Amino acid sequence: MIARDSRWTGVALAATLATVLGVTGALPAAAAPPRAEAPPTAVTTSSTAAVAPLTNLAHLDFLLDQATPAPEAGHATYRLDSEPTLTLPWTYADARDGGTFARVGGGPLDPATGYWGQGAYNSDDVSRSAVVYLRDWQQTGSESSRQKAYELLRATAYFQTTTGPAAGNVVLWMQPDGTFNRSPVPVELPDPSDSGNSYWLARSIWAFGEGYAAFADDDPEFAAFLQQRLQLGVTALNRESLARYGQYDVADGAKVPAWLIVDGADASAEAVLGLTAYSAVAPRDAAARTALTQLAEGIAAMSSGDSQTWPYGAVLPWAESRSMWHAWSSQMPVALARASTLLGRPDLLKPAVVDQTSFTTTLLAASGPDNAWYPTPVDQTQIAYGADSRLQSALAVADASGTSRSGAPGLREIAAIAASWYFGTNRSGTPVYDPATGVTFDGVQADGTVNRNSGAESTIHGLLSMIALDGAPDVSALAQESTTVTSRDGLTVVEAETAASTTGTVVTPDSAWTGESQYGGGSALRLEPGQSANIRVPAGSGLRHVEPVLLAAEGVRSTSSWKAGRVPLGTLTTQAGAQGVTAASGALLPQTLPVPIGPGATSVTVTAGRNATVVDGLIVRPLVQRVVLGGERGHATELVSSTARVPLPTTVGVRGQRATVSTYDASGRLVSERVASGRTAVLLKPGGFAVLTR
Repeated sequence: MIARDSRWTGVALAATLATVLGVTGALPAAAAPPRAEAPPTAVTTSSTAAVAPLTNLAHLDFLLDQATPAPEAGHATYRLDSEPTLTLPWTYADARDGGTFARVGGGPLDPATGYWGQGAYNSDDVSRSAVVYLRDWQQTGSESSRQKAYELLRATAYFQTTTGPAAGNVVLWMQPDGTFNRSPVPVELPDPSDSGNSYWLARSIWAFGEGYAAFADDDPEFAAFLQQRLQLGVTALNRESLARYGQYDVADGAKVPAWLIVDGADASAEAVLGLTAYSAVAPRDAAARTALTQLAEGIAAMSSGDSQTWPYGAVLPWAESRSMWHAWSSQMPVALARASTLLGRPDLLKPAVVDQTSFTTTLLAASGPDNAWYPTPVDQTQIAYGADSRLQSALAVADASGTSRSGAPGLREIAAIAASWYFGTNRSGTPVYDPATGVTFDGVQADGTVNRNSGAESTIHGLLSMIALDGAPDVSALAQESTTVTSRDGLTVVEAETAASTTGTVVTPDSAWTGESQYGGGSALRLEPGQSANIRVPAGSGLRHVEPVLLAAEGVRSTSSWKAGRVPLGTLTTQAGAQGVTAASGALLPQTLPVPIGPGATSVTVTAGRNATVVDGLIVRPLVQRVVLGGERGHATELVSSTARVPLPTTVGVRGQRATVSTYDASGRLVSERVASGRTAVLLKPGGFAVLTR
């Protein structure tokens, strides 16, 4: 489970409810072993093969347990007097021999009390489990999922504080007997956990919003209770985060919104998921709609860069860092897409589209859903939370962008490539989700080692992905046909301290983490004026951008000149603005050199000019990025994307093989589609992409 307070540890009413909830279709969600109320059937797709349902709730069912808490001031839930027992998922499940699991809590266990350092259950996982069962119920009609959603929503509400100065906020941890642990070890922020707005408040609003939308007609009395709890959460947001709406902070000289939940576009996005679902069926709730609008505007303001400039159009997750992106909880594009549709705000959709066509294509060509780019890929662990966030984003933006029933087809193909992570296109080369058991493993390490535990967070997001795929059989078919990575040609990093020769000095700070970014490899290269370094880079398949990652000092203007052999690549100037809300003065940021290097270039030389230049490393990125995926029976998927400002020709395909080739512009709109034989040329629009399938 990702630590929630730590960035480094981890339309109007006409919009259909199904679209707002991300549920598209009425497909049976059962998988082996089948549930009695929803026997598995085959779904015919555009693929030549039928696609069986993927969703299997068995492992999440296994994680569920019950607790009957003693009376607690300020905490109650729906029908607590007559239904005193709460249903909650254990936080972790450790793998045991024979494919079994043991449910465990967080932190050390005290045998005398049966209490854990953190707790057995946490409100983050309780609320997100409710979303899983809600979406499965809405998609399949499963009565079992309806009942579990009801129980988990009751539990989510119990965690919410209802009285006093913290009213509306949410406690995070609970022990097995139902006792709260407001100040766990290690400490979570805010501390106590209901003393301020938090990730867990955002996720409770997500659950309350989708819960209200699902139960509004089915059980109006329960829906009214959920409405009251969502409104209480919105009151807490208005008292704290949204009280600063319209105000901006400064982060190393950049203007950033000051009203995001815990300064996070990521946390705010998950609240927006609930607020859009709720507002679609309760359009007269002005306070909720206003909160939705304000949060969405703050998220959109975190869009940064473009196809040539880091972070390549991504919506950044944290207002307190210009140097950070992480895959987990990166549902900002989903939130913007749904808010745009509901509010009739095309301006909110634009950054979400760029995030997908520019940043996500870069991510997929490089490595997949890495946990953290700070700003280089320093944490290449990959987990279901990150993979699911990319899949949900691509599907939501496709739905919001498209004028046809299927949405924007190019973005759906991106969604399929992102989803293939579950079926083998991760670093382990093996599936990390098992439809026979419903187990999603807890992650894949940078070296390809699989963490075979399967706790609540991984299970939840794996299942959210499978529900989405079962609702999008075209995407599901393509994802399951892509099980191996044949080749990748994307972003790579060279650490500056590995320079072949230098007159500068390697510096190693006490901590690689600066509070807002992280030195790759733990060190950097410092060049005083006149000093130089020759840094080796790998040969490439074509033209490549070179993006030095430089430490820009606050108020100090530094220059550096760069060349490859005798070819000048450009001069860079670095200078950070006021530190503001960030944890450290200065900013560790990539800058793109004006002139790319050729495929045969194997080194670049840098010379410091005015003031010292600190180089963390070099990002080397092809002008044409590419990832090729393979599968059984000759299936293949090839994605090529442009990082250039001019049209670029490239070739795709394999000799002797017929395939469908589709090209798209930078907004994901179809430019051309044809069947080609063998290797074939395509012309990529600036910032556009192409997908080959066979």
